[in-house]
Amino acid sequence: MNHEMLEQKAVIMRKDIVEMLYKSGSGHPGGSLSAVEILSALYFKVMNVDEKNPRWQERDRFVLSKGHAAPVLYAALAEKGFFPKSELWNLRKIGSLLQGHPEMKNIPGVDMSTGSLGQGFSTAVGMALGLKTDNSNSRVFALLGDGELQEGIVWEAAMAASHYKLENLTAFVDYNGLQIDGPNEEVMGVHPVTDKFKAFGWNVLTADGHDFGEILEAIEIAKTYKGKPTMIVARTVKGKGVSFMEDQAGWHGKAPNKEERDQAMNELGGLDHE
Repeated sequence: MNHEMLEQKAVIMRKDIVEMLYKSGSGHPGGSLSAVEILSALYFKVMNVDEKNPRWQERDRFVLSKGHAAPVLYAALAEKGFFPKSELWNLRKIGSLLQGHPEMKNIPGVDMSTGSLGQGFSTAVGMALGLKTDNSNSRVFALLGDGELQEGIVWEAAMAASHYKLENLTAFVDYNGLQIDGPNEEVMGVHPVTDKFKAFGWNVLTADGHDFGEILEAIEIAKTYKGKPTMIVARTVKGKGVSFMEDQAGWHGKAPNKEERDQAMNELGGLDHE
């Protein structure tokens, strides 16, 4: 897909995120909307996956370490064809396939159940180590939140990934600067992220997390590095694409009402679903 086609996928995913959260009445829009371009690039341009065979052994793996941003992963998987899009409208409902955090046993395309922050990243490291041990050509991609970096287990995993020279691991930090309680630097400072990962032995790149050119260029550079995992620190806007959600910590975990949903859909180009 070219950049224009990826942009179209991103708009569809944003609409689906807003709509599924409106219908569910709960969930996490802010950090889902900030990661749309990253997942659009991965699922529609970069990763080698087969929606008709979700457990294909030779596939690339993706781990959403910040599991509360499940709506963005569900939107990508549905758009890719792993399951019918109608499943999105049952988000968080009793008996639904799609609950508030990703679950690998029942949801096609989910490679790891996540929710407890830091554990998904640790699992991604384990996946990459296993694939390297098996001499597999598959790659592992992971997405962390910047607030998630406050978890000690993240840095244990980062140390292990460097020690085992996991060049098949590429991770992203969704660096939007906000978490549920406010700005990261007021809650528990995580700066300087790039210097910290470099100190832990990672190859570190930066990118505009809403620019497909920069995202894809960083991923291609990551593939060329040998003997090191790569962390792409992606500068993003929490709630990206919906004006009243952008840069607002209050939209970390709040669903839109009908008026807010309608406004968001208008800003994104019109309502697609009723």
